[in-house]
Amino acid sequence: MIFNFFKNNVLGVLFKVIPVIFLLIACHADAVIEIAPLSNEALEARYRAMLEELRCPKCQNQNLADSDSPIAADLREQVRVLLEEGKSDDEIVAYLVDRYGDFVRYRPAVQSNTLMLWFAPGVFFLLALCVVFLVVRSHQRSRPTIGQLNREERERLETLLSSNPDSGEKH
Repeated sequence: MIFNFFKNNVLGVLFKVIPVIFLLIACHADAVIEIAPLSNEALEARYRAMLEELRCPKCQNQNLADSDSPIAADLREQVRVLLEEGKSDDEIVAYLVDRYGDFVRYRPAVQSNTLMLWFAPGVFFLLALCVVFLVVRSHQRSRPTIGQLNREERERLETLLSSNPDSGEKH
């Protein structure tokens, strides 16, 4: 009796409460709370776009909008202040690049130190195409030609075809 009460009531409540707790934790983990809104909608749109394009220096693969690290919060506030001061997007990005390097940009500028980053995928793709071409070509060359028999093989084939299967000859 006590076991059935425990099984039906307590476990039932736990199975309903635990998913809600996990859902609340998951929602909190992805949320970045911004307290002060910007002065107008245009600045707010620019702010959101910049946070998506700038990388957190600590988190490596998260943008400023998704990162919960303290440095990301500081950078978000700095971007907010610079936008309110009337700085352009390029000036804000230049300020952050001067301070943190090209790493803060998801799409760094094409410079001598980033040429490998920009052009290596294309070069590797072309190399892969060349390798595929050479492998296919060598595979086609190494195939034996089918249908061309020499004289001895033709005579043997004719002998086999002309022999009577009912005659009992063994080959």
